[in-house]
Amino acid sequence: MDKIGIRYEDKYEMERRVPLVPRHVKELVDKGIEFEVEKSGKRVFKDEEYIRAGAKLVDKIKTADVVLGVKEMPVDFFEERKTYIFFSHTIKGQPYNMPMLRRMMGKKVNLIDYERIVDEQGRRLIFFGRFAGLAGMINSLWSLGMRWKEKGYITPFLEIKQTHHYHSLDEAKVAVMKVAEDLKSEKLPQDLSPIVIGITGYGHVSKGAQEILDLLPVKEIPPAGLPRLFDNGNKSDSLIYKVVFEEKHIAKPKQEGKPFVLQEYYDHPELYESQFEQYIPNLTVLMNCMYWDDRYPRIVTKDYLEELFAGNPRLTVIGDVTCDPDGSIECTHKGTEIEDPVFVYDPFTRKPAMGFKGDGLLVMAVDILPSELPREASQAFSDALVGFMPEIAKTDFNISFDKLLLPFPVKKAMILHNGELTPDYQYLKEYIK
Repeated sequence: MDKIGIRYEDKYEMERRVPLVPRHVKELVDKGIEFEVEKSGKRVFKDEEYIRAGAKLVDKIKTADVVLGVKEMPVDFFEERKTYIFFSHTIKGQPYNMPMLRRMMGKKVNLIDYERIVDEQGRRLIFFGRFAGLAGMINSLWSLGMRWKEKGYITPFLEIKQTHHYHSLDEAKVAVMKVAEDLKSEKLPQDLSPIVIGITGYGHVSKGAQEILDLLPVKEIPPAGLPRLFDNGNKSDSLIYKVVFEEKHIAKPKQEGKPFVLQEYYDHPELYESQFEQYIPNLTVLMNCMYWDDRYPRIVTKDYLEELFAGNPRLTVIGDVTCDPDGSIECTHKGTEIEDPVFVYDPFTRKPAMGFKGDGLLVMAVDILPSELPREASQAFSDALVGFMPEIAKTDFNISFDKLLLPFPVKKAMILHNGELTPDYQYLKEYIK
């Protein structure tokens, strides 16, 4: 049976998550699996907890054949014919990770990507999505309060802190509920009302964001109901209006009169164009929580923001949880770090300025949002991963791909087998060039 390594996360200073928590390491050790765990002073679970679980603490993984991580690994980290399991961020052909993928191919390694561990219906089985949504909404409400403060408005949202300052999710929720109580007794300034928060998507990320938002005095309305909110001018009440946008609200067929067909949109997005701009003027906050790649129309373009900000826009914050640089939110030029989480984008100069000051739109685009809730996020992730580990540990990866005795979801997630692209990922050849 192979030995498993857990590496030190070094892509971000505040990346504190782990793929397997000590409790699950102990379960696997009791089944005969050995562990090497790289030392880490920042990991949310301490080195001593892994030692008590039966793991060997090391400066560098040397003998483990299967290496687990969370985020991308350095190009020079990979060793010949080992198996690496992490979020590789390569399946869209992301240019910044193609050198890493080429190096892995040269080293003839096996690459399994958590993002592609799915069931037979294509539903992800191992994910941090809910925690990205939870932290993303907390951060965006905090950002809203801070941005309004810059404009001279003091609101109850100032009581909310950035997520990582809370010791637990429960503590963060208590803070949000305190804001809910204050909103019931304290009228917001007339020109800020009504607060409208739009959320794209309805998956795990969106549900996490809504879990936080629903702690506030919220009324959900359909996208079609947005214009009616403003029929009689601004309202001054304590309600926050929540609007959830599905694909059919975001895009429409290019052919006039043709109905929206979801499967066709997935299969042939080139036949569709964005229709989301009609909703943006009514939003105070836009939470972007849905999958996107460059085959699909953008949700918010730089050209549109320049047009919008020529007037007196309501849109104050975009919480870009999806966080694709230059992607569905075109002005998200990069994923931000926990220590420096927001920037103000000027639609006229088309330049960002880190922090809360400046003219334009505030964007919160932290790339590792779940790491702001590292303990709970790691526990949930480990709960989903641990059941696959015994079979992964005993697999002989040297046999041909078609004979590998891996669980279906894990085999589906194997991008490289002994350095070669597996059948489902042959399309990446075009990006590797």
